[in-house]
Amino acid sequence: MLKVSGLTKTFGLLTAVDDLSFDVREGEIFGFLGPNGAGKTTTIHMICGLVHPDAGTIELDGRDVHRAGAGVRRKLGVVPQDVALYEELNAVENLNFWGALYGMKKAALKSRVEELLTMTGLADRAKDRVKTYSGGMKRRLNMAAGLIHHPRLLLLDEPTVGIDPQARHNMLQTIRNIAESGTTILYTTHYMDEAEALCDRLAILDHGRILAMGTQDEIQKIVGENRILRVTGTFEKTAAESLPDTLTDLSLISISENEVVYSLPVRHGTGQFIETLIRSGFGIDNLAIREPNLDSVFIKLTGRELRD
Repeated sequence: MLKVSGLTKTFGLLTAVDDLSFDVREGEIFGFLGPNGAGKTTTIHMICGLVHPDAGTIELDGRDVHRAGAGVRRKLGVVPQDVALYEELNAVENLNFWGALYGMKKAALKSRVEELLTMTGLADRAKDRVKTYSGGMKRRLNMAAGLIHHPRLLLLDEPTVGIDPQARHNMLQTIRNIAESGTTILYTTHYMDEAEALCDRLAILDHGRILAMGTQDEIQKIVGENRILRVTGTFEKTAAESLPDTLTDLSLISISENEVVYSLPVRHGTGQFIETLIRSGFGIDNLAIREPNLDSVFIKLTGRELRD
């Protein structure tokens, strides 16, 4: 459905998006997982036409998004990070406004508004002004606005930022329902658990580049069944670097002044590792053990945690 090739965007000396290539298949939830500043939002802005790329192409159903014009972009629904609603209007008025911009007829629009308010759990607050809504309710209405015109591809840019855990749970369930109804979704997040819970395939981004891409099982093979062991404290650099020589299958990922990160297969356990640290003269302030997951993949690829 969506094919992106060689996408690049710079702002002055900053390369926000660096030669990205990926595709989103019809009917799937494709995730962009990466920290703030990874290039996720800039990519979304280029796909929906708000920002023109310096290089590369974006095709939706085989047509160039930037050259084909509004006809192709009407197939897109966009839910931005910042809530795009009129707070003095109620939910129905907001959805009517966005639907009218897409040229929807009154009868079809009325039916669609009712459908979306029911789907997002806002039917009982439909006539209340948006300014009286909670953060989670605003996020759900913002999503309804992006869906009003029956888009084939929905772009969700960090839709759960700033909402409480219960509202976040409700939002994720709403997204699952949208996908099950047949809408294809491109989902950006810096929450590893959201990517694990939602995405059929995903790309891990950092500094504008894709570090890994595929299903979760395919990406997990990068670290295999390895734990990530982050040690902070005092140690000699040479001792930290040579530790893998004294413990079978231990690998060094990164090292800094007071922190070193290793990778160790799960089958080894951690007792011998800790004993080896102590014998090597480590003054351990903290030992963080990360079981194999998407965050451990990010650490393996970058030497730091996703939230760093």
